[in-house]
Amino acid sequence: MATVVVRHERLPVSRERLNLTAIAHQRLMIVLLLVMAISALLLVRLVWMGLFSDDRGHFNYALAGVPSRADIVDRNGVPLARTIEGYSIAVRPDRVLGDPDELAGKLHAIFPDTSVATFRTKLTGKGWAYLRQRALPEEVSSVNALGEVGIEFPREDERLYPQRSLAAHVLGFVPVLDGKTYSGGMGVEAAFNDRLVDPANRGAPLVLSIDSRVQGVLESELYAAMTDQKAVGATGIVLDANTGEVIAMTSFPVFDPNKLVRGNERARRNDVVQSRYELGSTFKPLSIAAAMDAGVVTSMARRYDATTPLKVGRFSIKDDHPLGRWLNVPETLIHSSNIVTARIADEMGPEPMQKLYRALQFDERPSVELKERGRPLWPADWGRVTNMTVAYGHGIAVTPLHLASAYAALVNGGVWRPATLRKLREEDVPKGRRVFSAATSARMRQLLRMIVMDGTGRFADAPGYRVGGKTGTAEKPRDGGYARHSLVTTFASAFPMDNPKYVVIAMMDEPKGSSEYPGVRTAAYTAAPVVKKVVMRVGPMLGIIPDQRRDVDISELTPLLWHPEGGE
Repeated sequence: MATVVVRHERLPVSRERLNLTAIAHQRLMIVLLLVMAISALLLVRLVWMGLFSDDRGHFNYALAGVPSRADIVDRNGVPLARTIEGYSIAVRPDRVLGDPDELAGKLHAIFPDTSVATFRTKLTGKGWAYLRQRALPEEVSSVNALGEVGIEFPREDERLYPQRSLAAHVLGFVPVLDGKTYSGGMGVEAAFNDRLVDPANRGAPLVLSIDSRVQGVLESELYAAMTDQKAVGATGIVLDANTGEVIAMTSFPVFDPNKLVRGNERARRNDVVQSRYELGSTFKPLSIAAAMDAGVVTSMARRYDATTPLKVGRFSIKDDHPLGRWLNVPETLIHSSNIVTARIADEMGPEPMQKLYRALQFDERPSVELKERGRPLWPADWGRVTNMTVAYGHGIAVTPLHLASAYAALVNGGVWRPATLRKLREEDVPKGRRVFSAATSARMRQLLRMIVMDGTGRFADAPGYRVGGKTGTAEKPRDGGYARHSLVTTFASAFPMDNPKYVVIAMMDEPKGSSEYPGVRTAAYTAAPVVKKVVMRVGPMLGIIPDQRRDVDISELTPLLWHPEGGE
């Protein structure tokens, strides 16, 4: 038997060396390619920084086509805040060739608001200094014509608000120091600062819920009323009743974010979210609705004694315009009876009232993205008297935004949603939480409409828009009591009441009376007419066409109203 031995052939030495040389060459080429790629990236980076840097080496995103801060636009794409490349004027004292005294005088002639001494100090200083930031083109041209080589004109990012003071309290501003912009100082600029400076999002504008057309109308009508009534301030808000989107928000006095002035901190205060007020009788519909859901008010026909002031211990609750008779619920709201509202609250007890007010977040800062939000004044001791007085809006203080969100829930079917300054897609609308039953909400729509048709809100009745709402006139707290002649007047409303879309709040701070009704300072004559004018102007903008053939069906409640000429 033969044995077969298999032997592997050994490669020739020359072939092995050839393969090793090829592998080494391949690896060397890969390393060279990596080095070339890194060098190319560094070169591109250097060129990029060279092309898109300002005179002091700061990277300029605007030149690169990407803003250093994202634009802000309204819900229709109208620009509200933009980052643009602007001019500054600076000086390098060591390069100044001209006479500093003569130059300072010429600069003062161009910029009269800055003294000659200030300019001379900068021209003779030790280091680089600004002569003017956010300079106008004509100012740059005038300074350039001086021919001084030591003066430079660096291009820098500027935050521009093209609509000037429109929605100033909503937008806020961005502080600028030494040519650099910092985090937003207030408003949306502060609340959404991270989004606005995020490199991944800077190319896309931040879209707000604000409608600049509606904002313009609200501002113009409130300002006209404030001026006419010689009020110290005015606030207003238009809120989407079904989504919580803020369509307009106004506070007077106002400021221009393009021209911040020291000492006008009062003008920068957004009273819609920062200031708390006792909003008086606008609370009555909320309290009556709580009593309905608590099973205390089960009949619109039941009458309550309002013939005399209500004595509770050492306190006496009175009606501003006493009727001296028994009133049912519709009459209580139409004639704004403190006495009956207090009786109903007393019958209900404090627990249901507190539960509702907490559900409406009257014990918390208002729900909105803004950082500047005031804390409400919540009663420290909720006893019997407190429960009766808060029912008609005394002894508790909230912001106008609190009230707007509460009225949205009151009329939209009973669901409370937080307010937002971002435009929402349909799928992003929060579900909210139920605070009123659907039946109670439907009844309140009828009652609010009746207040405008037959009660204190008659001056808010915009033909065809089916406005419903409630007046509120309250004395301002002062020195442990109340100032009788310092009133806050409010009209809280919604329209159209057969299918509510928007809540409108108008509030006047210390009105003295209008030219049409001199000396009359109540909400019926000061705040309600503002709402009427606003609704008539913004209705068509919001797609609501006036129709006088439609209205809320109140036929079952109308017979309950007492009329002197016809009896009950």
